Amino acid sequence: MNEHGRLEVRELKPGFGVEVLNFDVRNADAEDQKELVHLFDRHGALLLRDQDLKDPDDMMAFAEIFGEPEDHTQAQFTLPDYPKIYLLSNRNEKKHPTGAHYSGVGWHTDYSFKEKPVKQTMVYGLEVPPEGGDTLFADLCAAYNALPEKRKQELGELVLHHSYKHFMATREHIRKPLSKQEELENPDVFHPLIRTHPANGRKALWVSTGTVKEIVGMPNPQGLELIGELVDFATQEEFVLRHKWRVGDVITWDNRCTLHTGSLFDDSKYHRHAYRLWIKGDRPY
Repeated sequence: MNEHGRLEVRELKPGFGVEVLNFDVRNADAEDQKELVHLFDRHGALLLRDQDLKDPDDMMAFAEIFGEPEDHTQAQFTLPDYPKIYLLSNRNEKKHPTGAHYSGVGWHTDYSFKEKPVKQTMVYGLEVPPEGGDTLFADLCAAYNALPEKRKQELGELVLHHSYKHFMATREHIRKPLSKQEELENPDVFHPLIRTHPANGRKALWVSTGTVKEIVGMPNPQGLELIGELVDFATQEEFVLRHKWRVGDVITWDNRCTLHTGSLFDDSKYHRHAYRLWIKGDRPY
């Protein structure tokens, strides 16, 4: 037993992220599951190494500890018979990609273009490059806490205009115009710049790139320049955790209080293959 409960843990970065040690999530009982949820809500990111979750049913069972898995906007790379599991991969089968290769590069928070963005993302590494391909996380609560009080008040009045159509038209990789049906299914939404964590009331500088089209009431380019400045502030080294992948890692992070980005690797030499799942969230406030 320790201050975190009966699970053995260590901090990944002071005040942000924890690794659960010497634990097989397939054996988690009700008390273990409750503690995992508490650790997740409190620390923003949760890492478990050496997990055997290749069986999709095991991966689904782990995800359901935290809530109801979410659907994916782009379903072409979901696992057959498991529509909630999305494949991240640069492998090809019969000259066709088996998964999304460049997904997740650029600081962002997942599904922010939805009225109810996903609260949580989890990725399980089945095959990882020996170098490159790290995932980085920015602690948006720490970034908010570092702001002067006057700046907190100013930013607390701002609302961001998020647009999936804008994102798909301007993203660096895999741009594409939306079909009329995709536009109908993904209307623009408006979310606060400063977000409150529903589990514990912590405030986060909930800024993002990609989906943000404008700050409401502020003309561009000034609005987007401010977004860029805030992302730069929130992703300073003091707020960032870098995760170097090993096969068997499962890491899950809280989209309500973090930004994340993938990083590139030499895809002419190495392969990556991973499961990704999302957990449904609620409306930001």
